[in-house]
Amino acid sequence: MAFDGRQLSAFLAVATHGSLGRAAEALHITQPALSRSIKRLEARAGAALFERLARGMSLTPIGEALMPHARLMQRESELAAEEIAAQRGLAKGTIRVGAIGSAASVVLPMAIERTLRRWSNLRVTVVEGVWDALARALVAREIDLALDVAKPDSDDLCAIADCQWQDRSFIVASCGHPLQRRTALSLADTLHEKWAMPPRGTEPFMHLQQVFAAHGLGLPNVLVETRSITVLKSLITRAGFVSWMAEPICDAERMAGLIAPLPLADAVCLRTLAVFRRREGTLPTPAAMLVQALRDLAAQATAANHATPHRDPHRSGAGVHQGEAVTV
Repeated sequence: MAFDGRQLSAFLAVATHGSLGRAAEALHITQPALSRSIKRLEARAGAALFERLARGMSLTPIGEALMPHARLMQRESELAAEEIAAQRGLAKGTIRVGAIGSAASVVLPMAIERTLRRWSNLRVTVVEGVWDALARALVAREIDLALDVAKPDSDDLCAIADCQWQDRSFIVASCGHPLQRRTALSLADTLHEKWAMPPRGTEPFMHLQQVFAAHGLGLPNVLVETRSITVLKSLITRAGFVSWMAEPICDAERMAGLIAPLPLADAVCLRTLAVFRRREGTLPTPAAMLVQALRDLAAQATAANHATPHRDPHRSGAGVHQGEAVTV
């Protein structure tokens, strides 16, 4: 059964806006024309796709089943148009990329700047989130690339070769925190401090658990859990909390003398970050342009790491680099 692209666009518009009137306005067509498109699509499907209600229209079970396929077909059509434009030398299109917070803070902005400097007609959509959400968005073709902690490939997703780097995570506090002045500070000394962390189940929280478990300690006194990096930084700088944070996220605050790692050399974790794509299909040309910029940054990080292999991980401004994975 083949579907007409314009009818699927009409279907998606009605499903999104909830009424023929609002959908017709968004598509810049008349309401009768939109209604005819929906009826033809329903005839093609052999079933009603919407329930006509007094306050609008809602999807039937058949319409719900069609929805992800319609989105996929629309996205593939957009990708085809972008690919053709890029091959003609127009280099137009949208890069759709997702990233965890630390990658979105430093590496991704640098790669975006390089890409847009070379191809100024491109546009970029960035989604920040945890891996589960990014993986779903990749499979659903809502994004074309995802930056996350390196992990084994799956049936649907794989890492891109030569596109990896590392960052550090540490226990951080404000530069004026009493623990910053302690001599012979130990991990156990932080147990009863006020802790603020990303929620349980996130990678930062799991890293924290691993570090304390490796030293035979239970979890510290986590009083606040939030996904907001802004809230975490404010709790650290303004309310005396300590936290576990990746270096790129707090690098600006370190340079400004607001946040610093606690002097705990045995509580530094290095992790490898990678770029993921869908295993099947061709990578859209705009996304491939961003991948090249990410590869260039990874190569530069590798060269810098080889040139200065013994940098102090607690020194402000050490930066993101690539090297061998270290397990805490």
